[in-house]
Amino acid sequence: MALLLAGLAMFGPFSIDTIFPAFTQLEQRLHADPVAIQQTVSIYLLFYGLMSLAHGPLSDAWGRRRVILGGLVLFIGASIGCALSRDLSTLLLFRALQGVSAGVGVIVGRAVIRDLFHGHDAQRLMSQVSMIFGVAPAIAPIIGGWLLATGAGWPLIFWFLVGFATLLLIATIFALPETHLPAARTPLHAGRLLRDYRRIGLSPRFLRLAGAGGFTFGGVFLYIASAPVMVMQHLRLGEGDFAWLFIPTIGGLTLGAFLSGRMAGKATPKVQVRLGYWLILLSAVSNLAYTLSVAQISVPWAVIPIFLGGTGMGLIFPILALSVIDLAPQQRGLASSLQMFVQLMINTMVAGVVSPLLSDSPLHLALGATGFFLAGWLLWRWERRSYRRLSRMPVASPTPAAGA
Repeated sequence: MALLLAGLAMFGPFSIDTIFPAFTQLEQRLHADPVAIQQTVSIYLLFYGLMSLAHGPLSDAWGRRRVILGGLVLFIGASIGCALSRDLSTLLLFRALQGVSAGVGVIVGRAVIRDLFHGHDAQRLMSQVSMIFGVAPAIAPIIGGWLLATGAGWPLIFWFLVGFATLLLIATIFALPETHLPAARTPLHAGRLLRDYRRIGLSPRFLRLAGAGGFTFGGVFLYIASAPVMVMQHLRLGEGDFAWLFIPTIGGLTLGAFLSGRMAGKATPKVQVRLGYWLILLSAVSNLAYTLSVAQISVPWAVIPIFLGGTGMGLIFPILALSVIDLAPQQRGLASSLQMFVQLMINTMVAGVVSPLLSDSPLHLALGATGFFLAGWLLWRWERRSYRRLSRMPVASPTPAAGA
């Protein structure tokens, strides 16, 4: 189950990261400048984020399995469209369609985990899925580089995505049971759905927890979004050398997820999150110190701080994800959708605005990552302080019934 859920979560990151090595070729073949090519990531993330608001509620109403299968079919069609595109406008259109469908695996998959498991068991499975899922962004640009090395050109990357999604479709048909039975489903009514979005999405606890996860991951994602510039300009490596950035980055996330699963039931969630943020602090300080101390950054020293930040994020993520889903036990799909929406809107801002502004300098990237880490930590501290204050409030005694 963990392997299948991780695979379903992987095709979203694969769609982002496999094309990074092809940016230079896309500029040449489509006659576009680097900023325009960067929008192939931004528009994908934008529609991924907007549609993430729908995946969860649809699965609450129609069942998890049906929504996952529909999303996979749409993703396969969109990937075929990308492979056949011959101009940037057409490519952006099909990238948007990829974004519409790609979030279904990770969003509905989290709800599946919570349907099946509770407490420490849910944390362990979430950590296993995160650990396997974390491999995707590390190997995707490597695979992209290998595919380009065949000489077949950038469309081969999208044909690879067609094949990967088709395998997932077959596996889902035969191996994924329906975990959200009809008796537990929530009817899909627009008015009620909007009220539920407002009730959960504007609750202070949701905003603090989702914001803490979103901004903390933003510090890591800034380097993922800036990968072409970071690898080929700042580190002065080639198209086939993206592993120098992605293996430490995603290796840290994977290690953190592994540690989180091992610590489930042995350490409190608060202790795990505290340890994660200590690692993130070490990451930020070492990153700034290194970039300030050298004229030219190089591997491995430039990526060690990113590894530490990824490890801290991997420790934190399962705790925050489950905390958000538990805010709405009867509407786990909707809560998962809202959490992903917050995360993806932050990622979209990072890829479309922050990365182009800061990627000109390793120091600017280090400062930007530190700012995101700090924002995430402050939101977590706010949540912990609010929780302690509420837990100290006296509980009012029930009023005796008349005539008692």
